[in-house]
Amino acid sequence: MPVAPALAADLAVTEISLEPCPAEDAGAQPELQRPVGASCYALRGVVTNPGSRPVVDTDLFAQILDASGEPVLQNRSRVGSIGDVPPGPMSFALRLAVPAATPGPLQVSKAKARGFKAPVRVRAQAGEELLPLELDVS
Repeated sequence: MPVAPALAADLAVTEISLEPCPAEDAGAQPELQRPVGASCYALRGVVTNPGSRPVVDTDLFAQILDASGEPVLQNRSRVGSIGDVPPGPMSFALRLAVPAATPGPLQVSKAKARGFKAPVRVRAQAGEELLPLELDVS
């Protein structure tokens, strides 16, 4: 018996900014800052759901470029999940691990979001412990 496809919804993304994570942020990991490794950046913006129902399990896609116009996240356009989006505009923030010593300033282009009308992922239950990078961005 064939499985019905999940209907996806494309959402507009505006007011995009990308800045280093604050020093007190769980993702900054100041004790690990060194020339090799990764630096934490906070990608923030507004996503707008024009529909009358929430869009769930929403992923954010974007191209992150360094100062020379080269992609920072090779072969990867999905930058993370922003969860459920209620009808109307919603602010979001997520962390990105950018290779250390990437020449800045970094630029964000082609940002868009896509979600579904029903859950497609297993969700953390109340009381389950989250990893530091899964916590809300400060």
